[in-house]
Amino acid sequence: MKPFLVPPFAAAFILLAACGGDSTGPAAVDTTGLKPASCPGINLGPKPAPLTLPQTTPAAMRVLGFGTEPDRYTAEIAVRSPTAYTTTWGVRRVQGNKVNIWDVSGNTPTLVDSVIVTGANTTGDVAVSDDGKLLVVATEFAPGSIAVYDLTNPRKPALLSRFTSDQTAAGVHTAEIGRVNGKLYAFLAVDIGSSGAARLVTVDLSNPSVPVMVNVKVTGNPYVHDTFVRDGLLFVALWNDGMQIWDIGGCGTGASPEAPKILGTVKTVNGEVHNVWWYHDASGSKRYAFVGEEGAGIIGTSSRGDIHVVDITDPAQPKEVAFYHVDGAGTHNFSVDEANGVLYAAYYNGGVRAIDVRGDLGTCTAAQQDVNTTLNLTRCNLRLMGRELAVGLLDQNRQVYVWGVQYLGGNVYASDMVNGIWKLAAAK
Repeated sequence: MKPFLVPPFAAAFILLAACGGDSTGPAAVDTTGLKPASCPGINLGPKPAPLTLPQTTPAAMRVLGFGTEPDRYTAEIAVRSPTAYTTTWGVRRVQGNKVNIWDVSGNTPTLVDSVIVTGANTTGDVAVSDDGKLLVVATEFAPGSIAVYDLTNPRKPALLSRFTSDQTAAGVHTAEIGRVNGKLYAFLAVDIGSSGAARLVTVDLSNPSVPVMVNVKVTGNPYVHDTFVRDGLLFVALWNDGMQIWDIGGCGTGASPEAPKILGTVKTVNGEVHNVWWYHDASGSKRYAFVGEEGAGIIGTSSRGDIHVVDITDPAQPKEVAFYHVDGAGTHNFSVDEANGVLYAAYYNGGVRAIDVRGDLGTCTAAQQDVNTTLNLTRCNLRLMGRELAVGLLDQNRQVYVWGVQYLGGNVYASDMVNGIWKLAAAK
């Protein structure tokens, strides 16, 4: 996320770079699965089944509790129950150089400790490794770095290492972590800085005390913003160059994080590609990626940007097939309850949005379509398809500005820039 920067990745911050039912009819389902020629090592599973959903008024998500952070803008959130970590951004009353540590075992998140990341101007991104052993925090602007903490005691992170180099000096905007063929890597989206060139830096974290840079690629127009790694594929958000899919070890072609291979690119409507989630649904289908668009906005007041649905049946030729739009608000980060088929989106001043993403998202009636003659593109409108399940945090009689969300264990945790952290009951 790069909010409120003019332009994004600059130091000033005024502007932001920005209930459905069950199927009612029979569905023909392709159960054979698909191994695309461009990536024979990946099985994309069966074709999603069509669903018929009624148009209903979205429910209000039930708020369980709230923890306040009055001095700093709250940024990203990472939860490994019963502990949550939230970073802080920019300058409010105090510099955003702190990671807050919350007990979320009960309904009300309780602040139990914090970590000051020395030398950081802002700590926008945070991630916990899949085994719960490491916490990784990105710092920007110069000197850009990642701080790697040991979580032997989850409430007392212990600094293991601080990785920085000439390739990250401008600032590490996001740091996503994931395993490829059993080895843990961090994928760092680096600010453009004085060089005028954004880059993606890949770091080997197999020895977290001594991180090793293994690949650098100048990419993005003008930014590379975020990544999503899963099953040996890396989805890269390249702003106005769209979403790109890289093979980093999943296709069986010899590619790796050290030597990635570009499979395909799609330029979604309006550009400003901010974040991605590759969806694995409960039926085994892996045909869709959700792409977030981050437009301009003002802290606490306004935002802009849609969710775009991309069909990756052929990763070499991904295609946008659907979208979700909220008037007067824009999306930021996602978390998906894949077992139940619900996407939760942080929507800044639009609160939290819960969207039913089960089944075929690219097939709809003419009345549910948006036709863009200029782009020769027809897309399904998820709202008109009856897929908007619920809305959260717009009934709290206070201004909200939701940066991040995470679904976990039947609850949704939301980081709110102007308030702190919320815990909500899941939409279903």
